[in-house]
Amino acid sequence: MVYSSLMFIYAFLPAALLLFYLTPKRFREEVLLIESMAFCFLISLYFLFFMAAYSFVNYLVGHIIGKLRKNEKLAAVPLTLGIIFDLIMIFGFRTKYFAWLHDMLHAPEGFYPVGISFFTLAAIGTLIDIYKGRVKADKSIVRYFLYIMFFPRLIMGPLLRYGVFTKALDSRRESLTNIGIGMSLFIKGLAKKVIAADNLYMLYSAVRSSDVDSLSAATAWIGITAYVFCLYFTLSGFADMGTGIAYCFGLKFPQSFNYPLLSTRIKYFAARWQSQVVQWIRRYITKPLYGVCTKKWIREIVFVGGWTLFGFWYTVTPNGAIWGLLMGIALIIENHILQRKTMDFTGIIYTFLVVIFCAVFLSGDSLGFSVQYLFAMIGGNGVIADEQFFYLVKSYIVLILITLYASTSLFRNMIVRSGKGNIRNTVAVVSTFAALAALIICTALISYSGSSEMLLIKL
Repeated sequence: MVYSSLMFIYAFLPAALLLFYLTPKRFREEVLLIESMAFCFLISLYFLFFMAAYSFVNYLVGHIIGKLRKNEKLAAVPLTLGIIFDLIMIFGFRTKYFAWLHDMLHAPEGFYPVGISFFTLAAIGTLIDIYKGRVKADKSIVRYFLYIMFFPRLIMGPLLRYGVFTKALDSRRESLTNIGIGMSLFIKGLAKKVIAADNLYMLYSAVRSSDVDSLSAATAWIGITAYVFCLYFTLSGFADMGTGIAYCFGLKFPQSFNYPLLSTRIKYFAARWQSQVVQWIRRYITKPLYGVCTKKWIREIVFVGGWTLFGFWYTVTPNGAIWGLLMGIALIIENHILQRKTMDFTGIIYTFLVVIFCAVFLSGDSLGFSVQYLFAMIGGNGVIADEQFFYLVKSYIVLILITLYASTSLFRNMIVRSGKGNIRNTVAVVSTFAALAALIICTALISYSGSSEMLLIKL
């Protein structure tokens, strides 16, 4: 079960909200945990057992580190073992090289722990924070289990540090207003996934199913552009849905995406794309290494290495690492050569081109395929445009224009800059009807297709 399923939208979520608000406030954290466990159970019984065991192991290791923290060398032993355990879990389920782990855990065939990329980083970060004394090992097993298993952030984040999550719990503001805001965010994310991402995936699949050796340059460009926009609307859609659900329960989570596409600088794109993960890598990997690196060129290598790790985290493949490597190098180059301000439009063009070219490696199954695809993009196959390109443009032009506009902050900025109360009130009323219409359209599309579980990348 995912957020974009009819069972979740019209059964699980309403029941969870009703149970939560009927429960006295002092027991609501326990109710949230029960609901999160129920969400895991509806995915599979084995997934529930896996999440409970995973959470307990990390909870126990965190307490051992907390007890031994006065002796750093001694506390480093359980910290190292805890990190190794978490890394084995993520590599075991995200790669094919740990088949023995599936057998050892008696995992069902095809089992995949949804959200393992996020809750593994969350668990490792918490162990390091306990070791460093930034947070204390929480005595409440309910809170820790909820931190790992909280269903609104389980599938696609956002990735939060333990201290940030507990502060959000302590500052909960349950109200009808927050439910309204939360539902608006949820429907926005649902529309991104069902209306935009799912249809963009059809466009990308149409190009990907063609022989790469015969692709025209224009078809190759429209295909990889569809991939980038599909990836953005999938990830940001799920993130918005999760943030909206949390809002309904009174918890305010930060945004993971802030309109990164069509940024005027590569560094702006990098800061706005999956920002919590970028911050995690900076906090726990690159920043500590900066402390022991005095030379600028060594720090730049560390920076590029951090981005390479980010790309590897996405796909756990060499192609993902190459994507991160190229993004890191592009950021370093931009920092060196772009000393003066350029026109925003010029910045949008070169940033978009860099993002597109790097995405060829993220989308490819192998380095060879990505190189062939790049060759097709520059006209290497000897065809600039063909019938397939014109057919795809004719079929998807409306979707392309809508998603292009929806990926920018133009509408939001227009409302903010208007500064007139009557305009904002009108927009608020129109937005309510627009959200209702979007929900109806999404429901119809999900009902017609049977599901909306397409994921370009399993995280």
